[in-house]
Amino acid sequence: MALTIGDTAPDFEAETSAGKISFHDWIGDSWAVLFSHPRDFTPVCTTELGYMALINGEFEKRGVKPIAISVDPLDNHEKWFDDIEETQGARPTFPLISDTDFNVAKLYGMLPADVEGDPTERTPAQNATLRNVFVIGPDKKIKLLLVYPMTTGRNFDEVLRVVDSLQLTAKHAVATPAQWKQGEDVIIAGSVNNEAAKEKYPDGWKEPKPYIRIVPAP
Repeated sequence: MALTIGDTAPDFEAETSAGKISFHDWIGDSWAVLFSHPRDFTPVCTTELGYMALINGEFEKRGVKPIAISVDPLDNHEKWFDDIEETQGARPTFPLISDTDFNVAKLYGMLPADVEGDPTERTPAQNATLRNVFVIGPDKKIKLLLVYPMTTGRNFDEVLRVVDSLQLTAKHAVATPAQWKQGEDVIIAGSVNNEAAKEKYPDGWKEPKPYIRIVPAP
């Protein structure tokens, strides 16, 4: 079965550009964003890692740890980081997993179970399915799963927006409407009945329909 929202993110041990990690221990009490790349030295991924390096502080402010994955060996990672810094103006400081045995890619359903061999002999096209984004909560559950084609750069501002929504929901039992941005009105979650909502929001709420209860963001 493919992984989906609500599943426990598979735990693993792996070598990374920041040393060996045990994934669940590395997450700890934080949130995490795991995003995958078909190979090192690919053009779209170079821009993505560079942009994530530039906005990493925004994730840190939210208690979120980014971590990337590629099948290339560690020495390639360091050379790629040099290229990223030169062309994108920022060097990643978050870990980049070296998944040379395809273990993590298989655990997360991004490559078939029968893939084997030398990862440097595989082309990016053969690894085209390593284009996922997983947002993982402190409970180690998958909160968001996005899959992108190789030719479309990922929107990490959108990932930040989703993190803001997820964290608000986790703390205040609200949902966020289409196009929502931090600070805008929210929707009282359907799991909160009117009696409980009156205690939480004594000034009431806007109700264009009984199932749409709109309040200012907590």
